[in-house]
Amino acid sequence: MNTNVQQLIAKGPLTGFQLTAIAVCVGLNMLDGFDVLAMAFSASGVKAAWGLTDGRLGWLLSAGLIGMAVGSLTLAPLADFIGRRRIILIAASLAALGMLGSVAARDFLDLLVLRAVTGIGIGGTIASTAVVVAEYSSDRWRAAALAAYSTGYPVGATLGGALTALAIPVYGWRSAFAIGGAMSLAMVLIAALGLPESLDFLITRRPGGALTRLNALLARMRQPALSALPERAGSSAEGRVPLELLLTGRTFLVWAMFFCTMAAFYFSVSWTPRLLNAAGASAGLGLAAGVLFNLGGIAGCGGFALAAMRFDAHRLHFAALIASALLIVAFGIAVHHVDIALWTALLLGLITNAAMSGLYAVGPPLYPTAVRATGMGSAIGIGRLGAILAPIVTGALLDSGWAPAQLYFLFAVPFVIAALAMLLIGLRQRA
Repeated sequence: MNTNVQQLIAKGPLTGFQLTAIAVCVGLNMLDGFDVLAMAFSASGVKAAWGLTDGRLGWLLSAGLIGMAVGSLTLAPLADFIGRRRIILIAASLAALGMLGSVAARDFLDLLVLRAVTGIGIGGTIASTAVVVAEYSSDRWRAAALAAYSTGYPVGATLGGALTALAIPVYGWRSAFAIGGAMSLAMVLIAALGLPESLDFLITRRPGGALTRLNALLARMRQPALSALPERAGSSAEGRVPLELLLTGRTFLVWAMFFCTMAAFYFSVSWTPRLLNAAGASAGLGLAAGVLFNLGGIAGCGGFALAAMRFDAHRLHFAALIASALLIVAFGIAVHHVDIALWTALLLGLITNAAMSGLYAVGPPLYPTAVRATGMGSAIGIGRLGAILAPIVTGALLDSGWAPAQLYFLFAVPFVIAALAMLLIGLRQRA
């Protein structure tokens, strides 16, 4: 963002208009939680209805994540050229249509394709909304706002999970996608009414009426109007994004951190209900563990947001990653003891969601404004690759005879690697 406008926002108060914009982005991030839990909670029903192996079930759990990677890597860069608000609305609508279409899936292939379509929409949505949150936050509240943004995932997962846990025993697995689709359509309407355009986009890309639109946004934030658009910053005269702003040593560390954190996290959230069933728990207890995992996630993301107002977000994130590695091992030990496993699921959800929250708190400020949406889109896309591989590898390992406890021990390793990447990023920042 241009320095003058950036300083107005960074040093000014956080107005009601800015809080509304951030709240809408939090709501849009709930789509990710709706989607992942819809498939995770319906997994046992789909497996039984169509006689699927765990390997095929792993592909269904990963299909949405494959779509999210594609959406993050393709739709998010488009947002830097045609407008972040426009891409968010298009992508969120696509996610809602894919979710509703899943209700009518006739077989494995139908559901696989529709899961991917839903994921493309969600991937394009969340990469751009994280950038909008960063732009509309003041310096004092930015880390907290980005951490609060990440609470959308566990809130959506908990709300959707609680509803589907009640609906599936009565109406079957398809009800999970019906609930998710209805919630997604509601969020598209809310975003159409309450989501503003990116300030950076108006300044750097200068679409028709950019000055008028920029001044209208500044007025709603109680900032003085501009007589002319500020000079472009961070891009070439032709409007192309210099690759050297994106491809740095720090970027590769960010990619490693996103990849490993998301791999371990999505293994936990996607497979925990099913693995508890495999370890001897009833279907109801498996769903209860999934809800508790995401209920803990709300506290984890909220706690990270509050802590980020007082402490360094990089150190908080490092601590959350180390604690996640320890707790996922503890869950592997407790997986055959249902009462202990349920409480451990709550703690695991709290800490691992704090680690996910940290990604969105530390990620956007690491990129220059001219490539922030592209940078976050690429980081989230790389992270989704880890999230894609985790369920597929888990299904294959289950088919080959691995026990649930062994899988939890295995996925402690990515959390440790992510913590090392975060440590190196922090050291480079201080240097």
